[in-house]
Amino acid sequence: MKSWILIVLLPLFLNAAWHLEPGKRPRSAIDHLHFKSVRDMKTIPQNPAYYARQLKPIPRSRQLSYDRDYNRRYFEPWGKGYRIDEPRDELLWMISFVQKRTIYDSRRHKIPERSKKKWVRNARMEQLNTVRQRAISIRHTNMRALPTDTPAYRNPWKNTEGFPFDYFQHSELHINVPLYISHYSADGKWAFVQAAHANGWVKIRDIALVTDRFVKAFKTGRYFITIRDNLWLKNAQKKISLIKLSTLFPLDRSGRWLLAASRGPRGVALLQRIQPPSRKYAAPKPLPFTPKNVTGIARELYGEPYGWGGKMMTRDCSATTRDFFAVFGIFLKRNSAKQAKEGRHIRIKGLPKAKKKAAIIKYAKPFRSMLYVPGHITLYLGRYHGEPVVMHTYWGIRLKDWSKYPLCRTIITTTEPGRELHDIREKSKLINTLQQIITF
Repeated sequence: MKSWILIVLLPLFLNAAWHLEPGKRPRSAIDHLHFKSVRDMKTIPQNPAYYARQLKPIPRSRQLSYDRDYNRRYFEPWGKGYRIDEPRDELLWMISFVQKRTIYDSRRHKIPERSKKKWVRNARMEQLNTVRQRAISIRHTNMRALPTDTPAYRNPWKNTEGFPFDYFQHSELHINVPLYISHYSADGKWAFVQAAHANGWVKIRDIALVTDRFVKAFKTGRYFITIRDNLWLKNAQKKISLIKLSTLFPLDRSGRWLLAASRGPRGVALLQRIQPPSRKYAAPKPLPFTPKNVTGIARELYGEPYGWGGKMMTRDCSATTRDFFAVFGIFLKRNSAKQAKEGRHIRIKGLPKAKKKAAIIKYAKPFRSMLYVPGHITLYLGRYHGEPVVMHTYWGIRLKDWSKYPLCRTIITTTEPGRELHDIREKSKLINTLQQIITF
């Protein structure tokens, strides 16, 4: 395996300034998914501003406390003595999955056993925590469950187990994310990394090693965060990276430039100065929790296609909630189950439908609460005509034949989306499966 050598005498800053500008996410197969609609999307307000009038602001002192915790957790992978200590079954779930399951590629071909064995050998999970290097992401990139770009689908003929449900797509990384490198793949092309929100495999070309000097220069204590989705980071010649909403950029110690990580000689991280963008695109973190600001952030997320694990630069349900709250200084992890462990909890599992709705309206706080069911999480917006309303990145509604009525994007609905469908499965309605309110 190719080794990386730290060259500490390299200049830390590059001279030419980059800049941020508005743009669009590259179109992909996700944009061609068969979207449908439900009555809620036509009969209840789809403008988040309607619900923002119900907002009760988070006290500024509490928000700043959340933000300090966010920064601590964000940089934790660079901490002295850091190591991955997740339970073994959580780390090795994908290896067990590929060994026991029949899986298919994007052409609906069965993935042969020899390919699965090759990927498992390449992962070298017995080498966990042997390299122990610090790194940073230098562009928006995928985080994979195994070191391969090949997608894995359980059943490509079913709309709940085919595209875009790539089981190897574990998460995604924005640029400027601190990373801990556990070890490298056998082919030397991938690194198994831990970010604050998730762990998985990233391509070595998408990260750079950091020195103590880099860490000191990067951790300025003053940070901007993007409040517009799908910006582009560019230099004079080309696009560097797509920039999603909630990407963090340090403000340099002079207060004149934002900073981004880039990859220098021998894979060592360098700092690139970025011209300060319009406050329409990035703002000091945390953004004040006001009706105007929650409306703006929710509008940026509304309508984005569903992408499992951030596939093809989109979002799934937990990425939507994570990016929404990050702007306001509230840190969330990768999946809905881990997000449900944050904040303050109120259990609503088992309540009859009417009592559950009443409990949500009584205890949930608009734009400050999430509603959780295993496998899905939503942002509570408020009430409309006595009904609780949520924004969520929703794949679809379970029908009686166990297929799903595909919605495939970020939408605003009641807790009974699709109630007008004659073949909806009553027990699987969102309201009947919700178990918990999580509030900040």
